[in-house]
Amino acid sequence: MDLSMARASPLVWNDPQAGRFRVARRSFTESAILREEYERIFDRCWLYLGHESELPKPGDFVTRTIARRSVLFTRDAKGQIRGFFNTCPHRGAQICRERKGNAKSHQCFYHGWVFGADGALKSLPGRESYGPQFSEQGQADLVPVPKLEAYRGFWFLCFDRNAETLADYLAGAKAWIDLIADQSEAGMAVVGGTQEYQIRANWKLLTENSIDGYHAINTHATYVDYLKNMKGGLSPVPFEGTGYDLGNGHAVIEYKAPWGRPVAQWIPLWGEDGKRELEAVYQRLCQRHGQQRADRIAFLNRNMFIFPNLVINDIMAITVRSYFPTAPDAMQVFGWALAPQEENPWARKFRLSNFLEFLGPGGFATPDDVEALEQCQRGYEAMKEAPWNDISKGMNKARADYDDELQMRVFWSEWQRRISEGQSPRAA
Repeated sequence: MDLSMARASPLVWNDPQAGRFRVARRSFTESAILREEYERIFDRCWLYLGHESELPKPGDFVTRTIARRSVLFTRDAKGQIRGFFNTCPHRGAQICRERKGNAKSHQCFYHGWVFGADGALKSLPGRESYGPQFSEQGQADLVPVPKLEAYRGFWFLCFDRNAETLADYLAGAKAWIDLIADQSEAGMAVVGGTQEYQIRANWKLLTENSIDGYHAINTHATYVDYLKNMKGGLSPVPFEGTGYDLGNGHAVIEYKAPWGRPVAQWIPLWGEDGKRELEAVYQRLCQRHGQQRADRIAFLNRNMFIFPNLVINDIMAITVRSYFPTAPDAMQVFGWALAPQEENPWARKFRLSNFLEFLGPGGFATPDDVEALEQCQRGYEAMKEAPWNDISKGMNKARADYDDELQMRVFWSEWQRRISEGQSPRAA
């Protein structure tokens, strides 16, 4: 299908009067739509690059593939965080071929050009053969990403030089990032390395799933049963909460849940020593933020989505997850565990146990979710006869419950706006 055909019929049907919101299943399958997504979304939106804690010392670096571009994320000798396209200005070879490390400079293995951690060309073989003005005004330096900004330790880049500031782009999501960052006195930090895996499904399915409270009890019943069968694995807290539109396509659900949270929600499994540990954490939260905010930080869970492809889930542990489509029916997923830097060994042990047990690629949740998303993708083979997904749950309610579908409608409305370049979706 060519691009004109992709625009000819609506991909999102929104009929508030009838309380119906539907998405065309071809949105998940067509190569032409994926090309538009890269052009209109990934090439223009702010995209998550990494956390400042991954670069604690001058010279530290990681390399990441962001929207098909190889990017060098590094801290220079003066401590400034920088982002460069990981390609030599000479003939285009990737400068850095390692995933992470520490280096004062990076040398292109092809012709030996050497660049500092600040991106400046330091030396090259045969320098005398180049003209006297060859490297003036940084013309032979590494090319920096067009825009690079941070909020509360989370670094983003944008390939559109004319894009709004990151602060404006994040809109209401900033307040929810604050709830996560404020858990720590010393700052939050990535714990361990990167978890990386692939899913044979369209990337937008993971977006929906990550902020979908509706599927949890059914899809993850095995995990809930597992906790029930552990003596003291759950507290008597009901599942209840609210979904929020944070602006610019961002959304969050905030809710109570019965599992333990090493922030300060104790469960009997953790014993009296654990209760004392978490009470101390809670008291420090109250001293810094007051009881009302401390209660929210400690006892409420958050599944937050930042458009187009960043998920921060602050639940029984904190996971930061980004993902990029590699084909209409495939995506690459990257995940990290996040924790307070000053967290004591007891809390860190249970946090990482929770993370691996539920959120990791081999845990209870992720394989369930992967299976569900891949089953959806297979189901779209019948889209000619069954062409629509329904995302109407909770539509037109004054307040969306955590298991309603407001969050997905927020995403799809922004997605439609960007794909259609502001054209209003037609009502069903």
